Amino acid sequence: MKISTKGRYGLKAVVDIAYSLEKNSDKCVSIKSISERQGISENYLEQIIAPLKKARILHSVRGASGGYYLAKPAHELTAGEVLRVLEGPLAPVECVVDGTAVCGDVDCDLCVMKPAWRGLFDRINELMDSITIAELAKDFEQLSEQKQKKRD
Repeated sequence: MKISTKGRYGLKAVVDIAYSLEKNSDKCVSIKSISERQGISENYLEQIIAPLKKARILHSVRGASGGYYLAKPAHELTAGEVLRVLEGPLAPVECVVDGTAVCGDVDCDLCVMKPAWRGLFDRINELMDSITIAELAKDFEQLSEQKQKKRD
């Protein structure tokens, strides 16, 4: 399983929004400001943010001082939720996704590797669901401070 740029950049954008709202106590964060801080094109960010908005992870405000904000508190939102919206199921192989019977074997239930794939699938999801956006925003703040100290 490989997380695409869509998933990685989407997670970065959500963390950036959480961090920016916490640090600056603004009401919302613009695509332009995320783009500048994260080095992601505004057009690509718009494509990434659209499904996050549709999934009600983000809400938007229109107008000159508009932008995006989290639909729920950062400590209630997980990396797994964001990644599943952008990437789909976080599965190492298709046959472990509920309701999917894609396998080289005629009877997928007889696949000797299926329990191992299921275990990996469960652990990936448990890990990603245990990481909150609030934790990632705090880590981002610490990394930003370290980077600033190196510059000084």
